[in-house]
Amino acid sequence: MLESPTNIESSDCYDGSRIFTWLADMVGLSVDLVNFLICQISALFLASLFRSFLHPSKVSCEVRHAFGLSLGLTFGYFCFGQQAIHIAGLPLICYIVIRTQDPRIVQRSVMLVAMGYLLCVHLMRQFYDYGSYALDITGPLMIITQKVTSLAFSIHDGFVRKDEDMTKAQQYHAIRKMPSALEYFSYVWHFQSLMAGPLVFYKDYIEFVEGYNLLKRPASNASLDNGKSELVVEPSPTKTVIRKVLGSLVCAFIFMKFVKIYPVKNMKDDDFVNGTSIPYKFWYAMMATTCIRFKYYHAWLLADAICNNSGLGFTGYDKDGNAKWDLISNINVLSFEFASNMRDAISNWNCGTNRWLRTLVYERVPKKYGTLLTFTLSAVWHGFYPGYYLTFATGALMVTAARTARRMFRHRFQSTQVTRMFYDILTCITTRIVMGYATFPFVLLEFMGSIKLYLRFFLCLHLISLVTIFILPKFIRGEPRTQRSSRSSAGANVPVSTQSDGNITAAVDQPLAVAASTDDLNANDEKEDGVETSAAATKSEANTTPQRSTDLRSRRG
Repeated sequence: MLESPTNIESSDCYDGSRIFTWLADMVGLSVDLVNFLICQISALFLASLFRSFLHPSKVSCEVRHAFGLSLGLTFGYFCFGQQAIHIAGLPLICYIVIRTQDPRIVQRSVMLVAMGYLLCVHLMRQFYDYGSYALDITGPLMIITQKVTSLAFSIHDGFVRKDEDMTKAQQYHAIRKMPSALEYFSYVWHFQSLMAGPLVFYKDYIEFVEGYNLLKRPASNASLDNGKSELVVEPSPTKTVIRKVLGSLVCAFIFMKFVKIYPVKNMKDDDFVNGTSIPYKFWYAMMATTCIRFKYYHAWLLADAICNNSGLGFTGYDKDGNAKWDLISNINVLSFEFASNMRDAISNWNCGTNRWLRTLVYERVPKKYGTLLTFTLSAVWHGFYPGYYLTFATGALMVTAARTARRMFRHRFQSTQVTRMFYDILTCITTRIVMGYATFPFVLLEFMGSIKLYLRFFLCLHLISLVTIFILPKFIRGEPRTQRSSRSSAGANVPVSTQSDGNITAAVDQPLAVAASTDDLNANDEKEDGVETSAAATKSEANTTPQRSTDLRSRRG
């Protein structure tokens, strides 16, 4: 990940290549950051060669698999040195489990093994390099864990479960043929997403490698016989790649410029905690966490551009004939930063991780445990820093309070355009303040440092949230059900993207990877508003539900 040179000192714990130390000294960055950028920039250009010279129409899928995994391993060793053994160890052990365990229990076995391995590495890092921002192996291992566990669940779905017992997304991603060793390790190690994601599900990756991602199910009004698949013209990703690379560079510049003005470490200082006003603390927390987010924007946009430049991520054309490259996009920057409620913000951040959480946990456990188990897996997956758990707990409280407040107040501002605009602006500003208040422990990491600052806030937003949830509903009536039904019916034909109230039917992801659970927090609210929701899987289904016919599969040469 991109880090400020003031936040990273060259750590003796970093085990990656130091061949570019001279370049790091020249540009004033740490060597681990320089190595990361060299790998990602190299991957961006190699992705273009992969798409052009190793196109599925020119070479066999075995060649594409071998090239992708070889390059990924090379990047892994370059950046992490001997620590790269973990990149090989975790998926190797999981592959043995997949090949030896009964499909009825393989998903649980792989989850246990992968998470156990990842957590051991998390603990090791906290012991030898506590609180460091240096590049280390846990980042790629977190992505690999998502891949192997999602694959195991897809195998379980394909071999054990019946179609009527699965969601549409689960039916689509179900695997009914065991992956070969080449297919499996190519999926785990392919260079496009090893370093910084995003998560791509196994079936989508295999279809991309074999070229079947260009076979799409015809539209409902198409006249193709028997509903057979049609060949979609492959567009050039150049414009999309340029846009995302430029966005990544802008985000990197913003991060490097402002993180020096609002360093996170200042929030630990006694002078800041005891010597500043509450309004300034709110402002500083909001600005500091915003600056840190631009680091993630940079990494995710660049990673998405790499995938797109290789041809991965194409989902077809919209109704206006524009190519869509959003299959595995991890972030919608403007939608997140200008969200008017917590749900919208969460649904536009770390989208791949939230799809993973929903697929593995939320859709498979009893409804009453969905939120708790989703938050738990998300927190543990990140590691054991106490700040993570404070953020997740605070975030759950804030989302619940926001839902309750929306029920009580939103309908009172819908009478005129002016009041609606006022409500949207007010909730947008409030969301920014709440986001800073809830997420500063995530970047501060420390328990006591976060608690001290929360106490200096007098836990004001925690208390307001509790009052909103438990006391205000006794005195303030929410919107009448008949009015909600009437309003939702009137807006039933309005495209989701044009509705400003945040009732987006596809929940995607969250910065700290807990968004999947927010659908549970909002489920009753959405049902009362008359909006049907089919979870984050809906986005995946909408983007990719191609039906492959046997005769077209046989055409691969």
